[in-house]
Amino acid sequence: MTNSPLIVGENSSEDTARRAAAQSATRGTVASDAVYGATPTFDTFVFDLDGTLLDTLPDLVVITNRALAREGYPPRTREEIHSFVGNGLMALMFQAVPEGTPSGAAERAMERWKELFPTYANDLTIPYPKVQEMLDDLRKRGYKLGVLSNKFDAGVQQVMNQKLPGVFEVMHGECAEIPRKPDPTGLLRTIRELGSVPERAVYVGDSPGDVRTARNAGVYAVAVTWGYHDEADFAAEDASPDLMAYSPLDLLSLVAAADDCDAPDVSRETPDRSKATPPAVAEEAGA
Repeated sequence: MTNSPLIVGENSSEDTARRAAAQSATRGTVASDAVYGATPTFDTFVFDLDGTLLDTLPDLVVITNRALAREGYPPRTREEIHSFVGNGLMALMFQAVPEGTPSGAAERAMERWKELFPTYANDLTIPYPKVQEMLDDLRKRGYKLGVLSNKFDAGVQQVMNQKLPGVFEVMHGECAEIPRKPDPTGLLRTIRELGSVPERAVYVGDSPGDVRTARNAGVYAVAVTWGYHDEADFAAEDASPDLMAYSPLDLLSLVAAADDCDAPDVSRETPDRSKATPPAVAEEAGA
């Protein structure tokens, strides 16, 4: 799908002016009519974790530097670690160790990180503002909620059960059965386990890789701007979403048009996506 993204959200006058050119004459619609029909019907929302639901960076800085110190390596700055996150633990630690570190030594540092994580309380990790309110609204309306992250699976279960317990029906991270995004395997499995289909699902993430994951799975793509990637990154990496959200509450625009009651309307026919062909899975990329 090559349509320009819908942009919603109330921001500063500067933001409004900056985004004015992107607003269409049909502002208020939530998807491309050519693909989803005038009123798309979704019943499932799947979310990325780091940078989308939770601000985990402060704790990632602490635990990464502890792992490096245990292996005798110098610490990294917050900005450096910020630039390393998003492609899974291996990518994080292989970049965090000093340049020229043998792969075997980098793997040991990664294993040290995994040993430390279960003992770590993630005290600095918090949900982004309005995330809990948005999730509460979706649950009240009866939408199915899931999580798919490039974080290793045990880490996903731990931090989600610490910070947003009992909210999501299905949660997955990278493991033997679920390769890293943008491979769509994990997203398709999550949607299937939630009892839905790609045409009824939305994937929400903060990176261009998350948009590519949604595209590869044939799922509606929402990009958020409050996470670890700048808005400009999406255009720079040719990863235009269906919706650009500036606040978690902007996601409710996808359900307000479809229902004004406490449960999603899933009685309509599945939207016709026959005119949209998801691109091939990227060989090497992550989110």
